[in-house]
Amino acid sequence: MAIPPPVPSSLAAAGNSESLVEQLVMKILYFRGEMAARDLAFSVGFRYSVIEPVLETLKYQHLIAVKRALGVGHSSAILTLSDAGRTVAREHLLLNQYCGRAPVPMDHYYPVVRAQRLREQWLTPDMLARAYRNLVVSPEVLSQIGPAVSAGKSFLIYGEPGDGKSALAEALFDVESTPVYIPYALETEGRIIQVYDPVYHHAIEISAGSATLAQEPDFDQRWFLAPRPFIVTGGELTLEMLDLSYNDTTNIYKAPFHVKANNGTYLIDDFGRQRVKPADILNRWIVPMERGTDYLNFRTGGKLPVPFETFLIFSTNLNPQTLGDEAFLRRIQYKMRVYSPDPNEFSTIFTRVCEQRQIACEAGLLRQFIERRYLQSGKAFRRCHPRDVITHAVDIMRFERLEPVLTGELLDRAFASCFIEEC
Repeated sequence: MAIPPPVPSSLAAAGNSESLVEQLVMKILYFRGEMAARDLAFSVGFRYSVIEPVLETLKYQHLIAVKRALGVGHSSAILTLSDAGRTVAREHLLLNQYCGRAPVPMDHYYPVVRAQRLREQWLTPDMLARAYRNLVVSPEVLSQIGPAVSAGKSFLIYGEPGDGKSALAEALFDVESTPVYIPYALETEGRIIQVYDPVYHHAIEISAGSATLAQEPDFDQRWFLAPRPFIVTGGELTLEMLDLSYNDTTNIYKAPFHVKANNGTYLIDDFGRQRVKPADILNRWIVPMERGTDYLNFRTGGKLPVPFETFLIFSTNLNPQTLGDEAFLRRIQYKMRVYSPDPNEFSTIFTRVCEQRQIACEAGLLRQFIERRYLQSGKAFRRCHPRDVITHAVDIMRFERLEPVLTGELLDRAFASCFIEEC
């Protein structure tokens, strides 16, 4: 388990300015209408005692008011914005529309990311085998994958289309590892950078009751605990996606994919198919991969150093020699070629897919199919073929209301609908 970021006892310890917290408080109340003081503190990410001075200042300035009290103590008071407060809140929203947990200062972010590196020898052969239990993978392949994943350095997987490169990489998501703490947002020099992305980050519930968690948090609530990120991009990747993106409507920056993937894995699938040259993508990461620090650009100028603790995986159908020269490829630490399956491995994959789809297939029928359609014709085996052919066979069975049993005729029809005949 990662070491929890300590609960700040004051705004000074948190590294947030009073003005920033005031803005968040007023924007949250603007959208929520009214809230209990303790719930408002939780929404900002602090204990009530930390933001109590801020709330008292806003009361004194007649920007917020106590609507009613639910119990004993100031934390139970129901707060709402005054007319003047709503006007000021709208002014704050013109600056930026960020309305969530207080952002973590960049100098607080660095040490947490560094501390959450996977320790040496964290991965065992048994752990890797469990992650690949649903795939047909030889021990030789696992022995190549293991050292690369354990080291957490860059990794290139290449081979023919349809031979399972993406599946090999994506199975790493199932490797058991410790969860990590990720900030909702970062802040530097008044600029807010949103890190949390619900598509890739899935917070782990710590407590069944939000009230208990709000009153007595056991870690800094500006962070959330989640499984190590696993992010995948493909041909849509551009160089712009590897830098800060600015939203002109919200006036908030969004972190690039590799920052969202810090302490996790970033898979660039279909490497070489992007709209930019492979060399441009890899050159973008030369400094981060070697130094562990990346430099992001603000739209108004200036650079922001951020930690780079991401396991980069490149997967490609192209010949690596066409992607760049020797110096270029040397930047990627580990390489592995994925070979097409032999007849025995192909049979094992085919049989497993039949079992998963609950389709009956006699062993003799499968041998005949492989002999006639592959060995005699010289067609190359691909790991995706069993899935594709059986899927087509199932579609035929459903359309014609047939029993879930493969026959020679059915396999021939499914095969013919999968592949293009030579003209």
